[in-house]
Amino acid sequence: MALGQGLSGEKKNALKHGTERDIMSQRQIIQVFEQYQKSRMHFVQTVADLATRPQNTEILQNAGVMPMLHSLMLDTVPSIQQTAALALGRLAEHSDSLAEAVVKEDILPQLVQSLASQNRFYKKAAAFVLRAVAKHSPELSKAVVDCRGVDALVLCLEEFDPGVKEAAAWALGCIARHNASLAQSVVEAGAAPLLVLCLLEPEMTLKRIAASTLSDICKHTPELTQTVVDTGTIAHLAQMILSRDAKLKRQVFSALSQISKHSICLAEMVIEAEVFPAAFVSLKDPDEYVRKNVATLMREVAKQTPELSQLIVNCGGLSKMIDYLGESRGQPRLPGIMMLGYVAAHNESLAMAVILCKGVSQLALCLSEEQEQIIKTATVWSIGQIGHHTPEHAKAVATAGLLPKLLELYMDASSSEDLQAKSKKALENILKKCTYIPALEPFLYDAPSNILKHVVCQFSKVLPHDSKARRLFVTSGGLKKVQEIDAEPGSALQEYIKAINSCFPEEIVRYYSPGYSEVLLQQLDSYQPA
Repeated sequence: MALGQGLSGEKKNALKHGTERDIMSQRQIIQVFEQYQKSRMHFVQTVADLATRPQNTEILQNAGVMPMLHSLMLDTVPSIQQTAALALGRLAEHSDSLAEAVVKEDILPQLVQSLASQNRFYKKAAAFVLRAVAKHSPELSKAVVDCRGVDALVLCLEEFDPGVKEAAAWALGCIARHNASLAQSVVEAGAAPLLVLCLLEPEMTLKRIAASTLSDICKHTPELTQTVVDTGTIAHLAQMILSRDAKLKRQVFSALSQISKHSICLAEMVIEAEVFPAAFVSLKDPDEYVRKNVATLMREVAKQTPELSQLIVNCGGLSKMIDYLGESRGQPRLPGIMMLGYVAAHNESLAMAVILCKGVSQLALCLSEEQEQIIKTATVWSIGQIGHHTPEHAKAVATAGLLPKLLELYMDASSSEDLQAKSKKALENILKKCTYIPALEPFLYDAPSNILKHVVCQFSKVLPHDSKARRLFVTSGGLKKVQEIDAEPGSALQEYIKAINSCFPEEIVRYYSPGYSEVLLQQLDSYQPA
């Protein structure tokens, strides 16, 4: 007999109602859990939205948001975990105190551990948190390294998803940029070859971030740079210098600059990749940072050797740089100004090339137009490098009216110590070579004694061999002014004055000496006509 056949109608009814009650009870329980999940999701999404605004970070921190987000990162629902990580990243990005709170809450080990097992969405969010913590300071970056965060991020560079690679490369860049030790930890984890592979990916954002991270690694030491270069980085970067993407070109030229700055060998490797003259086109790029980074690259290559400077000159880079200086204002001018100085410093020939390309007049414009002390200091230094070689070089600087300007900057109390020191050194070095009398003579009246001795020294060298200069020196009042200088007995200045006086008849020297008119008047008083 079937089970149902043995039940009375009354029992059947009771069983039916009992089943319905069980189903209703089950639904109610499920609703409670669903409501709890919705509440958790609503909370974490709201916090993530609030965390986008920096003004909310302190309020959220005071409300105890960190431990709450920490517990939600352990949630059974992946979307809640991801959103909690996103909220943490946003909070840590805005505030170093909240980044420190992430470390103190022991959230980093959990993040790093889960990077290997979670889905791509969580990995992006976790890498974002590591980046947000690491960017603030070397100490916070060290905390990421200590919990094996770098190893986990390098593994993410091998992921198929470009978004995960991008997030990992960005975080590694934030770690590497602080100091050589942290950059070394990134290299030792095997990041360099994987970052170079990222340059070959089709996604433009990934290319940019990979180039930026390589630049952050290379900026520290020649050894780190050599490790990166050994992976074939230069060739891949060189292929991208004509890209149409301005943000990519910024990072490419930055990375090439950081590579070039360390040694002659590395700079030559950049040259061998045929970066020039192709890079000169980008000195006209609409993007200001692209132009500045090209100028920086040219500076780093030019400073290494006369041969590398000559190569840039031969490619037409000098005239392109001077045009760039004429079209730029403010900080972007700085690498270009210094590049001219490095080129000129190598030898007389290269310094003359700067002069012939009208570099001196362009530097004179920079000096008059710019107000920032650091730009003025660099300009003064470059002028000194041009003018210190020969009398011809010094004359080019003098005829541009720059010597009085150098004196003015040296004497100006508002000039920084560095600007005063470099103005003094440039002025002294140029004066030691200058034989152009019209430029020297005003200094007899305006210069302090430590500068005046160099001016008088030059007169003592020029006057014995130039009769026209001697005549002009008398008629312009120069000889009279020299007689008025109070030189210490036995000093170099007194010897220079004696050398000048020996170029003229004794009567003329006596005539222009102080007190000579009183002597004549005394003679007049005692004179008795015949």
